[in-house]
Amino acid sequence: MVTSKKPPLRAEPKPLIVVVEDEAELAKLVAIHLERAGMQTQICNRAAHALTFLKKNFANLILLDINLPDQSGFSLLAELKAADIAVPTIFLTGQVDELNKVKGLNMGGDDYITKPFSYAELVARIQAVLRRTESIRDQNVTKNVRLSDEPFDFCGAQVNPIRLEITFPSQPVRKLGRKELGILAYLQAHPGAVITRQALIHSVWGVHADTKSRSLDQYIVKVRELYAAHGLTLDAFRTIHGVGYIFDPQGVSQAGR
Repeated sequence: MVTSKKPPLRAEPKPLIVVVEDEAELAKLVAIHLERAGMQTQICNRAAHALTFLKKNFANLILLDINLPDQSGFSLLAELKAADIAVPTIFLTGQVDELNKVKGLNMGGDDYITKPFSYAELVARIQAVLRRTESIRDQNVTKNVRLSDEPFDFCGAQVNPIRLEITFPSQPVRKLGRKELGILAYLQAHPGAVITRQALIHSVWGVHADTKSRSLDQYIVKVRELYAAHGLTLDAFRTIHGVGYIFDPQGVSQAGR
């Protein structure tokens, strides 16, 4: 009798935690405890190192000290946000005063833990933030659109993110692909502005996505064909050669004409 072997179950990927801490021994101890709890770690002893790493790599969470040798943790978080790098962040610091805690949380920090701390509590609080952010991501259709977003009008059709549908006048409701939805939502949010191809890719696919301009072109063609098939034109959505696009519903820009 021949029995077939079941393929081994694929292990769940370990979350990557970036530890931004200039005290080398403390950073090493934190990494050891996190790895024992089933996480991966990347230690960065300088803010510049963390910024360089996060521009090139995906991370699930940052543990961020406030006092770093080259700049503050606050300014590093501001730089990450300016670069459209959104990573859940827990401040892990010796700064115990309330003003710093309020500042860190108001900047978008997900938690604020002061030294000294319990490693068991640190792990539990990291896991709590990871659970919260995963539940939020479950609602994401693309990076810039969530299932809970309100319907909006775009060039004569109504787009419904909740149902991934588009409705044309006096015609049946049609299904809408996720990336097409993301493109339409981004254009709707930036009327009259010149949009680079890279900005559109990063906004819909994410800053770390390995997406080529040719892939974007294919989705743009799908959007144009969808509208043409239902008797609507996208004259307000124009290509600017060598740059990107413009959505100009008011017809005030000469770009792309």
